[in-house]
Amino acid sequence: MKIEHYISQLLYRHQCVTVPGFGAFLTEFRSAHLHENTNSFYPPKKVISFNAHLKNNDGLLANHIAGIEKTTYENAVASIESEVVIWNSILQVNEKFTLKNIGELSLNSEKNLVFTPSENINYLKESFGLNSFVSPAIKREQYKQEAETFYKEEVVEVAAPEKEVIALEPETRKSRGYLKYAAILVAALSVTGSIGFKLYQNHIDEQTLLVETAVQKEVQNKIQEATFMIDNTLPAVTLTVKSEKLSYHIVAGAFRNEENAQNIYNDLLKSGFKARRIAPNNHGLFPVLYGSYATNAEAQEAMKKIHETNPDAWLLVKTL
Repeated sequence: MKIEHYISQLLYRHQCVTVPGFGAFLTEFRSAHLHENTNSFYPPKKVISFNAHLKNNDGLLANHIAGIEKTTYENAVASIESEVVIWNSILQVNEKFTLKNIGELSLNSEKNLVFTPSENINYLKESFGLNSFVSPAIKREQYKQEAETFYKEEVVEVAAPEKEVIALEPETRKSRGYLKYAAILVAALSVTGSIGFKLYQNHIDEQTLLVETAVQKEVQNKIQEATFMIDNTLPAVTLTVKSEKLSYHIVAGAFRNEENAQNIYNDLLKSGFKARRIAPNNHGLFPVLYGSYATNAEAQEAMKKIHETNPDAWLLVKTL
């Protein structure tokens, strides 16, 4: 059974999909960004990573396969175990293999798993239909050079007749005397326009000052009216503070006997952990948590220290 198809389906809805006995695929949100060197724009997406330490079965993948394949939970777990054996065999022989639409897993020189995510698919549902695109850069300098070249060409074309005019008879030059009056008229219009614009600007400034003065006066009146209407005794104000969502939980273990779960919980409290007990899971087990965290980074940092004394501790991603 090819289980990568089912892993891909779950990555759209969950932040962590664990393959029991192999590792977990994690997703993290990345906002839209621009690659300046290529002028490429990329939409928001989920970035996939892999953690080889999260191997405990949380039931998510097995339950999903059982529901799709119309089989029992035990058969789904057995199918996953068989697929993991195949994956490990391929890694031992080829040292790498690819999971379709997820990424490539390979072994480095130290025989550790290295994961390279696939770029073919975006698991963020809100970005459906949004593709990356390239916007060509605006070449302002090129346009400026073209404009300067055009201006120089125009000057040359106009300047050429002036040399010919110098060689003409005086009577011919008199025929161009109207250009002097045209220049005087243009200069007069420019001066008149600048004076008129200055008068208009002064009028606008005066009107703006009057409006601002009227608004400030109205605001002061409203403040005074509000002051007289305030009672001496103010009603009590109740503030509701929204608690931070803690979606990442480090599980110490899940016990069939509730008394054992309570004993482990008490031991963790004595050791200084912010331990928690949560409701029994679908299999009737009583989980005990080392603690809960708001981000994956915080949980991973705590997991490193906990694994020093309990390598079987695992990460549960769920909003409780």
